[in-house]
Amino acid sequence: MIPRFLKEHFGLWLAVLILMSALTACSGKKYEAIPVGARVLVIGDSITAGYGLSPEQAWTTTLAAETGWQVINAGVSGDTTAGGSERLPALLDEHQPLAVIVELGGNDMLRRQSPASIVANLETMIGEISRRGSRPILMAVPRPNIAGVVFSSLSDAPLYAVMAKEKNIPVIEDILSDTLSKPELKLDELHPNSEGHRQIGKGVAGALRKQGLVR
Repeated sequence: MIPRFLKEHFGLWLAVLILMSALTACSGKKYEAIPVGARVLVIGDSITAGYGLSPEQAWTTTLAAETGWQVINAGVSGDTTAGGSERLPALLDEHQPLAVIVELGGNDMLRRQSPASIVANLETMIGEISRRGSRPILMAVPRPNIAGVVFSSLSDAPLYAVMAKEKNIPVIEDILSDTLSKPELKLDELHPNSEGHRQIGKGVAGALRKQGLVR
């Protein structure tokens, strides 16, 4: 027997179920796999460059080991979305990657650049990557938050998820926020230590695997 309250609100419950099913389907979106041996460029800031560590300790080394891709680390400490946008064409010419992971925006936010300018620069980069026949992948970075640092609870800036949905491209979420929320994984307040980088590399590979990008 169907409870009375379900009968009275059947239309509302049906709408909620349909919405939940749609959200589940979106979150489980799959993309075409990037084959083993493919060149994948990572353009980023000090997080990608491996600030304070040797080059082989950067998270991109772990990503290469986890995926079998030829991962090219194009991280530059202090870089911004504007700087990345300027550097990108030459990097695409040089390496001709199959895919490009964009890990930028943290320094923009620290310098109080407007979200609109960050989005505009990222959109320019996504457009250039796509125009060259490469596949863009966004990597979400934490929004600056004093309380998040103090209480070890950083969270992604929302603009990355919104952009990825609008552009229908993959996004790597929560990895940097989760890592930088753990004091034992940090070199200082802004940068991961060697174990933090290892965790990021494994986390990125896992996130991309769930989206079908890693075989």
